[in-house]
Amino acid sequence: MAVTTVAAVYEFVLKGRKRLGYRVQMDTTVTDVVQSEHAGPLRELREGGDPLAKPTLVLLRIENNGATFIDTHDYAVLDDSLVGLRVRFPGRRVAGMVVTELSDDYLRDSFTNGGGFAADGDLIELPRTPMNRSAHYKILAALERADGSAGATFDPPEVIGGIKGGRIVETQSRTGTPKRAIALIGFLVVLVVAQLLVFLRSNTTTPMDCATGRLKVVGSTAFAPIVREAAESYRQLCPGAEFVIDMRGSGEGLQALHTTADANTLAFSDGEKPDGMPALLPRPIAFFLFTMMTNAGTGVQDLTPEQIQRIYRGEVTNWQEIGGKDVPVRLISRNPGSGTRAALQRRVLGGVREPGSNSDDCRTLDPGAAQGVLRCARDSTEDVVRAVAETPGALGYAELGAATGHDDLTLVRISGHRATVSEADHGAYPFWETEYGYTLGEPDAHSLAASFLRYLTNQVGADIIRANGDRPCADLANPAICQPA
Repeated sequence: MAVTTVAAVYEFVLKGRKRLGYRVQMDTTVTDVVQSEHAGPLRELREGGDPLAKPTLVLLRIENNGATFIDTHDYAVLDDSLVGLRVRFPGRRVAGMVVTELSDDYLRDSFTNGGGFAADGDLIELPRTPMNRSAHYKILAALERADGSAGATFDPPEVIGGIKGGRIVETQSRTGTPKRAIALIGFLVVLVVAQLLVFLRSNTTTPMDCATGRLKVVGSTAFAPIVREAAESYRQLCPGAEFVIDMRGSGEGLQALHTTADANTLAFSDGEKPDGMPALLPRPIAFFLFTMMTNAGTGVQDLTPEQIQRIYRGEVTNWQEIGGKDVPVRLISRNPGSGTRAALQRRVLGGVREPGSNSDDCRTLDPGAAQGVLRCARDSTEDVVRAVAETPGALGYAELGAATGHDDLTLVRISGHRATVSEADHGAYPFWETEYGYTLGEPDAHSLAASFLRYLTNQVGADIIRANGDRPCADLANPAICQPA
């Protein structure tokens, strides 16, 4: 039973964790179809408008059929280009190709921005496409025999490339299941039932890395949704653990840990701690994305860092001045001490501090306040998102996951770049920060604080971070950028 279990885990979990599949769904001659009145799609595949003589059509499907996300850096390096995979058709020449199907709209950027998608002789070059589990895309290509003959048989295509920590496999149609697979699945079901019976009859139900006790968690409101979800998941696995979650901001959380000097307190901060807290030790947890956002009525979708800096300096008072609608600018910020506010100042405003507030309600200037851009501040990420959505002309900033999915908000690109891990990891998108977990000194290895930090970085907690649109630092192409300066 032990040998079978290890073999099953190796085959379906370790080997299949990162797996890119390919399938040639069609490879056939076209004969006289190119001459018919319905040959529009084929004409799109012609090279320079030249007619194709005895072409063949190939429909190629690329899919992530592994157990985890495949990022751009997971493709084994072929050369210095942006190409992730190459598909060779021996004896034939690729005359043209089009993308016919994308399972998710985010895949479109890989084929429209940055290159990596091209035809070269007998090769189709495919970009380093980030792909969620079960994501796929299809390429329709027109090919001609390199020697100009009209034979109906071809050598099979060859896939050139690899996946780091995984493999590329040829997949089959999912219509029907091989008898051997059915037998294996049946055996595994029996095995799981047997192990479940042993598990239920055992004296303990505690997973190997569980810890018990009570842990207070303070700090970043931007990281709070991840903390709450991860704590609930941990509690379900480890019934002896108790969490008290009080997230009021990075600065306030760090100060609370520093003041109380409590080893059973864990503080999360968007960015590094300030000076004067030498007893607090950082642990990089996640690569955290932030986004600028406006009320949907501003008419603004893209800003340069220089424009953002001018707005926060008060030099732009109406969105019409930079091409938006005729609406006064209103700035909604986090209160001083917020890690998100510090990230904006450091990453976008060039190290310049935001001016103080001059409004309580985010709509009218306080009595006695000087005329100029209206500025107000809120305690939490959720409060900022809500205020920007409700306030005409408002501009604010928040953690990407908290700002996503609101019809009354526009997520603003910075110099044309969206808030994505790939864009930020490669230096194109500037508004990000490392999320740190701070403890009072080095926590005991068996403590709840140490166990929960491990859970966030290399267990289910890491998947929760990914599900919220961010990444564990270990997932990055350059994990060193997560480390303290």
